[in-house]
Amino acid sequence: MDKSEAVILGTALQLRSAATIRAVEVAGSRLQIAPKLKSLGVTIDSRLWFDCHAKDLARACNYHTRALRHVRSLLSDDLAVAQTVACSIVASRHDYCNAMLYGAPATTFDVLQRAQNNLARVVCQRGGRTDTKPLLRSLHWLPVKQRVTYKMATLTFKVLSSLTPIYLHDLIQPVVPVRPLRSSDDPLLSAARTRTEFARRAFSVAALHT
Repeated sequence: MDKSEAVILGTALQLRSAATIRAVEVAGSRLQIAPKLKSLGVTIDSRLWFDCHAKDLARACNYHTRALRHVRSLLSDDLAVAQTVACSIVASRHDYCNAMLYGAPATTFDVLQRAQNNLARVVCQRGGRTDTKPLLRSLHWLPVKQRVTYKMATLTFKVLSSLTPIYLHDLIQPVVPVRPLRSSDDPLLSAARTRTEFARRAFSVAALHT
Protein backbone atom coordinates (compact mmCIF):
# COMPACT_ATOMS: atom_id res chain seq x y z
CA MET A 1 0.00 0.00 0.00
CA ASP A 2 2.79 2.45 0.83
CA LYS A 3 4.23 1.97 -2.66
CA SER A 4 0.95 2.58 -4.50
CA GLU A 5 -0.72 5.79 -5.68
CA ALA A 6 -3.97 6.61 -7.46
CA VAL A 7 -4.98 9.49 -9.70
CA ILE A 8 -8.13 10.24 -11.70
CA LEU A 9 -7.54 11.24 -15.32
CA GLY A 10 -10.08 13.10 -17.41
CA THR A 11 -11.37 16.33 -18.83
CA ALA A 12 -12.26 19.28 -16.62
CA LEU A 13 -15.94 18.24 -16.66
CA GLN A 14 -15.12 14.64 -15.78
CA LEU A 15 -12.84 15.72 -12.94
CA ARG A 16 -15.54 17.98 -11.51
CA SER A 17 -17.96 15.06 -11.57
CA ALA A 18 -15.42 12.90 -9.72
CA ALA A 19 -14.46 15.58 -7.19
CA THR A 20 -16.26 13.74 -4.38
CA ILE A 21 -14.12 10.63 -4.84
CA ARG A 22 -11.42 10.78 -2.18
CA ALA A 23 -10.06 7.23 -2.27
CA VAL A 24 -10.36 3.91 -4.11
CA GLU A 25 -10.27 0.34 -2.86
CA VAL A 26 -7.65 -1.88 -4.51
CA ALA A 27 -6.97 -5.43 -3.29
CA GLY A 28 -8.36 -4.62 0.11
CA SER A 29 -6.26 -1.46 0.49
CA ARG A 30 -7.61 2.07 0.54
CA LEU A 31 -5.63 4.46 -1.68
CA GLN A 32 -6.09 8.21 -1.42
CA ILE A 33 -6.65 10.07 -4.69
CA ALA A 34 -3.69 12.34 -5.47
CA PRO A 35 -3.66 15.30 -7.91
CA LYS A 36 -0.55 13.82 -9.53
CA LEU A 37 1.76 10.83 -9.32
CA LYS A 38 5.18 9.85 -10.56
CA SER A 39 5.81 6.74 -12.62
CA LEU A 40 9.16 5.78 -14.17
CA GLY A 41 10.42 9.34 -13.79
CA VAL A 42 7.37 10.98 -15.38
CA THR A 43 5.01 13.13 -13.31
CA ILE A 44 1.43 12.48 -14.44
CA ASP A 45 -1.24 15.04 -13.53
CA SER A 46 -5.00 14.55 -13.69
CA ARG A 47 -5.44 16.66 -16.87
CA LEU A 48 -2.43 15.15 -18.66
CA TRP A 49 -1.04 18.63 -19.24
CA PHE A 50 2.32 17.47 -17.86
CA ASP A 51 3.02 20.97 -16.55
CA CYS A 52 4.29 19.53 -13.25
CA HIS A 53 6.52 17.13 -15.18
CA ALA A 54 7.85 19.99 -17.31
CA LYS A 55 8.73 22.04 -14.23
CA ASP A 56 10.50 19.10 -12.58
CA LEU A 57 12.35 18.30 -15.79
CA ALA A 58 13.36 21.92 -16.39
CA ARG A 59 14.62 22.19 -12.81
CA ALA A 60 16.81 19.10 -13.27
CA CYS A 61 18.09 20.31 -16.66
CA ASN A 62 18.92 23.76 -15.34
CA TYR A 63 20.86 22.18 -12.46
CA HIS A 64 23.09 20.25 -14.87
CA THR A 65 23.32 23.25 -17.20
CA ARG A 66 24.73 25.35 -14.35
CA ALA A 67 27.24 22.60 -13.62
CA LEU A 68 28.26 22.57 -17.28
CA ARG A 69 28.66 26.36 -17.25
CA HIS A 70 31.27 26.08 -14.47
CA VAL A 71 33.48 23.75 -16.53
CA ARG A 72 32.67 25.00 -20.04
CA SER A 73 35.87 27.06 -20.28
CA LEU A 74 37.92 23.96 -19.42
CA LEU A 75 36.56 21.97 -22.33
CA SER A 76 38.14 21.95 -25.75
CA ASP A 77 37.48 24.89 -28.04
CA ASP A 78 35.90 22.36 -30.36
CA LEU A 79 32.14 22.87 -30.09
CA ALA A 80 31.53 19.16 -30.66
CA VAL A 81 33.03 18.22 -27.29
CA ALA A 82 30.76 20.55 -25.31
CA GLN A 83 27.80 19.52 -27.46
CA THR A 84 28.43 15.83 -26.73
CA VAL A 85 28.59 16.47 -23.00
CA ALA A 86 25.43 18.58 -23.10
CA CYS A 87 23.51 15.94 -25.05
CA SER A 88 24.57 13.13 -22.71
CA ILE A 89 23.70 14.82 -19.40
CA VAL A 90 20.92 17.27 -20.31
CA ALA A 91 19.41 16.90 -23.78
CA SER A 92 18.81 13.18 -23.24
CA ARG A 93 16.42 14.13 -20.43
CA HIS A 94 14.34 16.16 -22.89
CA ASP A 95 13.94 13.11 -25.13
CA TYR A 96 12.98 10.68 -22.37
CA CYS A 97 9.27 9.76 -22.75
CA ASN A 98 8.71 13.05 -24.57
CA ALA A 99 6.10 11.51 -26.91
CA MET A 100 3.62 11.86 -24.05
CA LEU A 101 3.92 15.64 -24.38
CA TYR A 102 2.29 15.60 -27.81
CA GLY A 103 -0.59 18.06 -27.79
CA ALA A 104 0.36 19.53 -24.41
CA PRO A 105 -0.43 23.24 -23.81
CA ALA A 106 2.03 25.86 -25.05
CA THR A 107 2.88 26.84 -21.47
CA THR A 108 4.24 23.33 -20.86
CA PHE A 109 6.53 23.59 -23.88
CA ASP A 110 7.62 27.10 -22.94
CA VAL A 111 9.09 25.86 -19.66
CA LEU A 112 11.12 23.17 -21.42
CA GLN A 113 12.12 25.48 -24.27
CA ARG A 114 13.66 27.97 -21.85
CA ALA A 115 15.73 25.15 -20.35
CA GLN A 116 16.93 24.11 -23.81
CA ASN A 117 17.75 27.73 -24.68
CA ASN A 118 19.85 28.06 -21.53
CA LEU A 119 21.74 24.90 -22.47
CA ALA A 120 22.41 26.16 -26.01
CA ARG A 121 23.83 29.44 -24.69
CA VAL A 122 26.17 27.60 -22.33
CA VAL A 123 27.41 25.23 -25.03
CA CYS A 124 28.01 28.09 -27.47
CA GLN A 125 29.34 30.38 -24.70
CA ARG A 126 26.86 33.17 -25.33
CA GLY A 127 25.21 35.67 -23.00
CA GLY A 128 21.83 35.31 -21.40
CA ARG A 129 20.13 37.68 -23.87
CA THR A 130 21.43 36.02 -27.03
CA ASP A 131 18.83 34.91 -29.56
CA THR A 132 18.85 31.11 -29.42
CA LYS A 133 17.33 30.30 -32.82
CA PRO A 134 20.70 30.60 -34.66
CA LEU A 135 22.38 28.66 -31.84
CA LEU A 136 19.91 25.79 -32.09
CA ARG A 137 20.44 25.65 -35.85
CA SER A 138 24.22 25.57 -35.46
CA LEU A 139 23.92 22.75 -32.92
CA HIS A 140 21.39 20.88 -35.12
CA TRP A 141 18.93 20.77 -32.22
CA LEU A 142 15.22 20.78 -32.92
CA PRO A 143 13.13 22.96 -30.56
CA VAL A 144 11.37 21.00 -27.85
CA LYS A 145 7.95 20.92 -29.50
CA GLN A 146 9.42 19.78 -32.82
CA ARG A 147 11.40 17.08 -31.00
CA VAL A 148 8.14 15.74 -29.60
CA THR A 149 6.53 15.73 -33.05
CA TYR A 150 9.57 13.97 -34.48
CA LYS A 151 9.45 11.33 -31.74
CA MET A 152 5.76 10.69 -32.39
CA ALA A 153 6.36 10.43 -36.15
CA THR A 154 9.27 8.03 -35.61
CA LEU A 155 7.20 5.90 -33.25
CA THR A 156 4.33 5.78 -35.75
CA PHE A 157 6.69 4.71 -38.56
CA LYS A 158 8.14 1.91 -36.43
CA VAL A 159 4.68 0.68 -35.48
CA LEU A 160 3.54 0.63 -39.12
CA SER A 161 6.71 -0.98 -40.48
CA SER A 162 7.32 -3.62 -37.81
CA LEU A 163 3.74 -4.09 -36.52
CA THR A 164 5.11 -3.86 -32.97
CA PRO A 165 4.34 -3.23 -30.24
CA ILE A 166 1.00 -4.90 -30.80
CA TYR A 167 -0.82 -2.74 -28.24
CA LEU A 168 0.01 0.37 -30.28
CA HIS A 169 -0.48 -1.24 -33.69
CA ASP A 170 -4.02 -2.23 -32.73
CA LEU A 171 -4.85 1.43 -32.08
CA ILE A 172 -4.32 2.58 -35.67
CA GLN A 173 -6.40 1.55 -38.66
CA PRO A 174 -5.28 1.83 -42.31
CA VAL A 175 -7.57 3.46 -44.84
CA VAL A 176 -9.53 0.91 -46.89
CA PRO A 177 -10.75 2.60 -50.11
CA VAL A 178 -14.16 1.60 -51.40
CA ARG A 179 -12.77 1.43 -54.94
CA PRO A 180 -9.27 1.15 -56.48
CA LEU A 181 -7.42 4.47 -56.38
CA ARG A 182 -3.92 5.62 -57.25
CA SER A 183 -3.39 6.23 -53.55
CA SER A 184 -4.55 2.75 -52.54
CA ASP A 185 -0.99 1.58 -51.86
CA ASP A 186 -0.08 4.64 -49.78
CA PRO A 187 0.23 3.99 -46.03
CA LEU A 188 -2.72 6.21 -45.10
CA LEU A 189 -4.41 5.96 -41.72
CA SER A 190 -8.08 6.22 -40.94
CA ALA A 191 -9.05 9.29 -38.92
CA ALA A 192 -10.76 8.65 -35.60
CA ARG A 193 -13.59 10.99 -34.62
CA THR A 194 -12.88 13.08 -31.55
CA ARG A 195 -14.66 15.96 -29.86
CA THR A 196 -12.16 17.15 -27.24
CA GLU A 197 -8.53 18.20 -27.15
CA PHE A 198 -8.06 15.56 -24.48
CA ALA A 199 -9.04 12.81 -26.93
CA ARG A 200 -6.95 14.23 -29.77
CA ARG A 201 -3.82 13.49 -27.77
CA ALA A 202 -4.47 9.74 -27.89
CA PHE A 203 -1.96 7.78 -29.99
CA SER A 204 -4.71 6.60 -32.36
CA VAL A 205 -5.33 10.24 -33.31
CA ALA A 206 -1.87 11.75 -32.85
CA ALA A 207 -0.29 9.13 -35.15
CA LEU A 208 -2.51 10.30 -37.99
CA HIS A 209 -1.42 13.94 -37.72
CA THR A 210 2.34 13.35 -37.53
